[in-house]
Amino acid sequence: MDIFIQASQFILSLSLLIVLHELGHFIPAKLFKTRVEKFYLFFDPWFSLFKKKVGGTEYGVGWLPLGGYVKISGMVDESMDKEQMAKDPEPWEFRSKPAWQRLIIMVGGVAVNVFVALAIFFGMLLYWGEEYLPTEEVKYGITVDDNARAMGLENGDIILSVNGKLPERFNQLPIEVLLNERGAIEVERDGERLTVNYTEEDVARLIASRGAFIGPRFRYIVGGFTEDSPAKEAGLQEGDHILGLNGVSMPFFDQWIERLPDFKGETVTVDYERDGMAMSTEVEIPESGRMGVFAASIIDQFNTEVKTYGFFEAIPASFTKSRQLLTDYIRQFKLIANPKTGAYKEVGGFIMIANQFDTSWNWERFWSFTAFLSLMLAFLNILPIPALDGGHVVFVLWEMITGRKPSTKVLENAQIVGFFILLGLIILANGNDIVRLFGN
Repeated sequence: MDIFIQASQFILSLSLLIVLHELGHFIPAKLFKTRVEKFYLFFDPWFSLFKKKVGGTEYGVGWLPLGGYVKISGMVDESMDKEQMAKDPEPWEFRSKPAWQRLIIMVGGVAVNVFVALAIFFGMLLYWGEEYLPTEEVKYGITVDDNARAMGLENGDIILSVNGKLPERFNQLPIEVLLNERGAIEVERDGERLTVNYTEEDVARLIASRGAFIGPRFRYIVGGFTEDSPAKEAGLQEGDHILGLNGVSMPFFDQWIERLPDFKGETVTVDYERDGMAMSTEVEIPESGRMGVFAASIIDQFNTEVKTYGFFEAIPASFTKSRQLLTDYIRQFKLIANPKTGAYKEVGGFIMIANQFDTSWNWERFWSFTAFLSLMLAFLNILPIPALDGGHVVFVLWEMITGRKPSTKVLENAQIVGFFILLGLIILANGNDIVRLFGN
């Protein structure tokens, strides 16, 4: 059921973005009286799931969910219709239109993707606002995994800056580390200021782990118990703040995860606080090395910031949010291009994208990720790769600057080269998905 819900959200999001992107090409083409032969959601090699011809345009749904397309008469595209291109240009064909009209037609899809992201973020900020954890609220410092510890960070470190600046929001800290191939993290540790330098190799390990390598440190407050919990049998209750083990101060959850397994099979003294009163009890630690206590939600331990927006405030805020996401996404390409980081191994395809959706219908998460996908599609499509919108734009701009129109042969060869580049990227991304799927 979880997979079905994720798949449904993925297909809905992808379909919405594809249709809107293709409308970005379709509408200006129609406005400039250019004939559009096909408008398809998904690709239709050999056959389509649905098709209907209306006003000279065939509308349909293909069976191969790798994207969608509009087939514009007189344009060298993925259809490679050489027979049509060999004929003399007709007034209603793409190649007969002025360069400025062709440019608008080609950038229309990307422009719509950007507008869709802005519109979604505007609506989300207006309706939900933004809730986030301010970095300054993480007063107990951070917790780290083994990779971050190998890099030089420790549990309890208070982050002072990452590469010379301190992000306002805590969730931006790991992003700032990962999107810089090397850098320096300034921390406060036991009252001293220290600098932790990291390298490409450190970033490679963090990327390969695919986990949250740092998180906010939080107190060990009882939120619940497992079945047959020895701590519950010993008298602990929900809301108790666990403070120490055998007289040693251990008020934070990460300390217990690290130390308690050393006492499996033994009886320990657990110090805790209940309603302001210091108490203690004896707990038998089973061979599992756990005492069966769930920590309370960390959300309840921090003062998160909730930022609300009025209509006119949400407009610039949506631009700011889109710009930040797009900037971070572009910065990832620098990592991918550097083999030392190993980031190319983490490039994902359709399985990875689908897994980003919740296993339950969470509309806030759905629209947030759909907006991000829209920005991602805009950036990828504007890349100057033949067969993508950006490749066509390059040729039109060349014509506008030089006054010389590339020959049909040049456009066809570029389309073939672009096709194989895209095929290679698709194989890389989805091949990584398959390796991860069977590797897990």
